[in-house]
Amino acid sequence: MMANRGYDMTPTMYSPDGRIYQVEYALETVKRGTLAIGIKTKDGIIIAVEEKGRPLQVSDITQKIFQVDEHIGVAAAGYIPDARIEVDNARYFSQSNKLTYDEPVEIETVAKHLADQNHQFTQYSGVRPFGVALIIAGVDRKGSQIVTIDPSGTYISYSAVAIGLGSDEVNDFLEKNYKNDISIEEAGSLAIAAINLKSEEKTGIEHIKMSKVTLETKTLETVTKDELKKFDEQAKGKFAK
Repeated sequence: MMANRGYDMTPTMYSPDGRIYQVEYALETVKRGTLAIGIKTKDGIIIAVEEKGRPLQVSDITQKIFQVDEHIGVAAAGYIPDARIEVDNARYFSQSNKLTYDEPVEIETVAKHLADQNHQFTQYSGVRPFGVALIIAGVDRKGSQIVTIDPSGTYISYSAVAIGLGSDEVNDFLEKNYKNDISIEEAGSLAIAAINLKSEEKTGIEHIKMSKVTLETKTLETVTKDELKKFDEQAKGKFAK
């Protein structure tokens, strides 16, 4: 611990072994957040999150899924107030792009913009890195897109990905069960099974929120409880332990 002292006070300083401790601390914050999952399908995309609400909390409002534009959704893991700041930034950027170019912004363009902003917060004293990772998902002229960004400013495209607590094991699960021709319904079932793999709940859907964008509508829609129940039944039959 003594060897780290001083090098972890600012994101602008490398340690002698080539590490930026403030960025590593921010990445650790992401790992402590509840799971968020994004899955690309032949019909569109699914994003799902685990939310552990309190007994009197209004359950039909999600705190971890956001709409950036009509065709783009974001799922977050980590320090959620930081996510709100990034989402507001993404909304402003998306609308500015639409006014400038008269067309919907591409998902990767939004991801790169936010990743560049995250990187800037690793280069100046007096600021801290964002303590949140995002899955930016939607449908644009290139088709279905899933892109993650993290506090370091890295952005990567995926077919399916999990971020947050237990994501290493969940990503292994997704790699084993994902198919390139997966449908929206199959992806919904896969997302529920993946979340319940590491969740304290283990079964059910009360702790899960989910949204989708289809190639047909190109609009972010909330997955209803009835749809979640249907996906859950399919998951029990297909991914039973």
